[in-house]
Amino acid sequence: MADIVDTLTDPLNIAGALAAAACLATVVTVAAPVLSENKLGSRLKEVAKKREELRKKSRADLAKGGASLQHKDANSFAKNLVQRFNLQKALADDTLAEKLVRAGLRGHAAQTMFYFYRAALPIAFGLIALFYVMMFGEELVMQMKLAAVVGGVALGYYAPNLYLKNLADKRRTKIMEAFPDSLDMMLICVEAGMSIEMALARVGTEIAPASVELAEEFALTTAELSYLPERRMAYENLARRTNHPGVKAVAMALTQAEKYGTPVGQ
Repeated sequence: MADIVDTLTDPLNIAGALAAAACLATVVTVAAPVLSENKLGSRLKEVAKKREELRKKSRADLAKGGASLQHKDANSFAKNLVQRFNLQKALADDTLAEKLVRAGLRGHAAQTMFYFYRAALPIAFGLIALFYVMMFGEELVMQMKLAAVVGGVALGYYAPNLYLKNLADKRRTKIMEAFPDSLDMMLICVEAGMSIEMALARVGTEIAPASVELAEEFALTTAELSYLPERRMAYENLARRTNHPGVKAVAMALTQAEKYGTPVGQ
């Protein structure tokens, strides 16, 4: 035990570990642009998948069929664990669907992975805290050791929600950075005689280099306008996914224009 502590606290070992971490960070930074995937392509594939789901659902409703939509399976191990222990019921979160949508995550796979991490992280963080207090907490009193372990478990439990909130906030910021310019382009398209669907599709294509997230939202809204039973629902879904007062105001204006027949440009 003493040898392990001496090895971990040796300044030379610590310096070597920091140098290795710095080298790794440099390599990752240099290689990231080469290894990164086409974000726009992958996101538009997800939108195309959602469009296909909407088309299937629309056809099923018209035919009064009961066919269920197919979703991409999550990691098999995580899925089996969630189903075996019925974690979706034990760790139920009524607001999860809303959080995932605002973070840009869709489908049953995202929900499955959320419940898996919500069950696994408290155990992992608790074990890490327990290992730490056993190895380096000899001078700590029992109450402090217990508090450290409990704190690790609590941190692991709330970590998935904190991650989703951070992801949703970043996504909303990126969307709103490009939203004013997209409104100007939509106005030009509408006044040129385009329908709102064509305007959304055209602006989504033009705005994609500046904001992949906004282009994804416009593409999804275009699909929902075609397949949802009421066009109002597509505008409301756009406002719900972005969760921003400015987008909500625009969605309300478009809904009123659809309802009362007023010019969309106005």
